[in-house]
Amino acid sequence: MTAEAKPARRARGQGARRPAPRPRTAARLAAVQALYQAEHAGVPAEAVLDEFVRHRVGAAEGAPLSAGPLDEGAAPGADVPLLARIVRGWAINAETLDRVVSAALAEDWPLARLDPVLRALLRAAAAELFDAKGPPAKAVINEYMDVAHGFFGGEEPRFANGVLDRVARTLRSAEFAAEAG
Repeated sequence: MTAEAKPARRARGQGARRPAPRPRTAARLAAVQALYQAEHAGVPAEAVLDEFVRHRVGAAEGAPLSAGPLDEGAAPGADVPLLARIVRGWAINAETLDRVVSAALAEDWPLARLDPVLRALLRAAAAELFDAKGPPAKAVINEYMDVAHGFFGGEEPRFANGVLDRVARTLRSAEFAAEAG
């Protein structure tokens, strides 16, 4: 082993600091948290978005970002424009997006029956998929699978993957048609 390889190996070992999340992943995680909080507290998503940007991400553009860990509700390094697009996108299109997500669920599993965090995750992903100019659908789904694994250790990520695949095929059908043809 070379001398250069040793520090890298030590950094991955036990006790090493977790790397900072990617800005877009942190934004998606924060969007899920914000949508959950808005529903749980019964407040408009816009109000929660404002609180998240001021207290969990950073005070203002160019201000130092929150240093708190993700598991304490902070969203260090989050891509604020993406966070805002997701939360506002859901708020503006909530009825439409909830219908699309509900249609992707089994008949005996209405949206209201889902775990509230899972519901928030599906809503955030649907809002991002609703933006046809956004990243490719498969990339969005993969990102939300990373977020799902951060919240759930059971079957929920697999369930979310199946639902999001159906949602993506509804909202971004052209992407999947191009793939098939």
